[in-house]
Amino acid sequence: MNNQQKPAPDILQLEKKSKSFFQDLKKKVLIEKLYNPVGAAFFILLAAILGVGAAKFGIVFGALFLLVLIGLPCIYGIVAYPQFGILVLLMMAYMLFYLGRLGIPGPLGVVIDLIQGMLMLATLVSLRRHNDWELLKGPISVIILIWIGYNIFQLGNPSAVSRLAWVYTVRSVAIVMLSYFVFVYNIRSVKFIRLIFKIWLVMSLFAALYAMKQEYIGFSATEEAYLNSDPEIRGLLFIAGHWRKFSIFSDPVAFAYNMSMSAIFCIALIAGKLPGWKKLILGGLTVVFLFSMLFSGTRGANVLVPAALVLFAILNYSKKVLAAVCLAAVFLVVLINVPTGDPNLLRFQTAFSPNDDPSYKLRKFNQERIKPYILSHPIGFGLGATGGWGKRFGDGSIVSQFQPDSGYIRVAVELGWIGLFIFCTLMFTIMRTGINNYYQIKDPEIKTYCLAILLIIFAYNIANFPQEALVQFPSNVFFSLDMALLTVLLRLDKEKQLNEASSLNKPA
Repeated sequence: MNNQQKPAPDILQLEKKSKSFFQDLKKKVLIEKLYNPVGAAFFILLAAILGVGAAKFGIVFGALFLLVLIGLPCIYGIVAYPQFGILVLLMMAYMLFYLGRLGIPGPLGVVIDLIQGMLMLATLVSLRRHNDWELLKGPISVIILIWIGYNIFQLGNPSAVSRLAWVYTVRSVAIVMLSYFVFVYNIRSVKFIRLIFKIWLVMSLFAALYAMKQEYIGFSATEEAYLNSDPEIRGLLFIAGHWRKFSIFSDPVAFAYNMSMSAIFCIALIAGKLPGWKKLILGGLTVVFLFSMLFSGTRGANVLVPAALVLFAILNYSKKVLAAVCLAAVFLVVLINVPTGDPNLLRFQTAFSPNDDPSYKLRKFNQERIKPYILSHPIGFGLGATGGWGKRFGDGSIVSQFQPDSGYIRVAVELGWIGLFIFCTLMFTIMRTGINNYYQIKDPEIKTYCLAILLIIFAYNIANFPQEALVQFPSNVFFSLDMALLTVLLRLDKEKQLNEASSLNKPA
């Protein structure tokens, strides 16, 4: 019986050869890094395939070949190393529209969807393998699942203006929030969080400098073609003889909001325990971000930093903080009232007197006009019923022609007052959890990060009133990251306190 169960000699020999082959391959590829005859043969073969393919099928073959050559290792890296995938996702979300303007072919938005899908699949497999579903039990997790479920339920909304509009809208409104679980599960160290912050600030600096290039040097040929492609674009971006700048983003609003969030983040870090030279760098970045933000002409962004400073003063009440906030308030009052002929500063000043602004009055009128429709439709008119998708796929009704100009109003019209209640509950839960976590965290560095993220989320809530702040790249992805960090930072602090307590209790 035992003899029958033993593998045959030829099978043992085959297994031995196979093991030896893979060991040899690992040595040649990973250790020697193809610096050997095998590597030379491999690259000669690649060159031959590329040459023959390009000669027969043209440059398209070469582009596809390089795409596969680069894409396959990236796909492996994203799935096998989720932290690498997270960095790729964040950078792609931030640079999406800039890459498109550079002429890089292909649907880049779909690429981001694929990256998110791969990260979600890898996270789900890991959760199932380790039977670790704890991340689904937190208050933020529960309300996010309710929000996503309600948006999926909208596919069957009997009052929906268009089912096709739902398909185009649901990913940016709800599905992207699944990234929250990816971030919570895969962000495991303060070191990695520091890396995320550094990459974010570098990209923000690039965006700020690029806006200055647009302001002082001019638009690129691609950007000029875009600005002159539609009279409606010109009407929105050419104000009082001056072009509003959008930098590397889709529009001036997305640019201004991202600059505001970066400035708020830097201000929060400056208040923490950092060396003087780092505070100087962060202070310089804050000035650059806020200065470049003025070129956007987005008035709604101008109130975000003052609003965040108010919450900062409440959470960190002390004489020093109170004095700093008072000083900032005096500076703001002077800036609002100083006489100026500069179009950027003039538009900044009008943000603090909205009742004198014709566009604000028009928005208030439109919101009053749509209110009866909201009250009479508790589950709304379906995702994508308003704005651009409403115009494209709608039935021409007042709802499909309505421009919400507000994230909250859009939710109220498309998802009804029930959806608005769920959305506001989501935001309340995030803020409440973040504040509770902030006061529980002991480590000074982690506490500073938590405060910075909390201020950004608060600012996004303010920003979502005059504009749709949470549905455009990169804000939708980064907002999911911010939500996740509130949970992750508390977990990391608890782990650190536990490790320190264990080391103290160890016998000498």
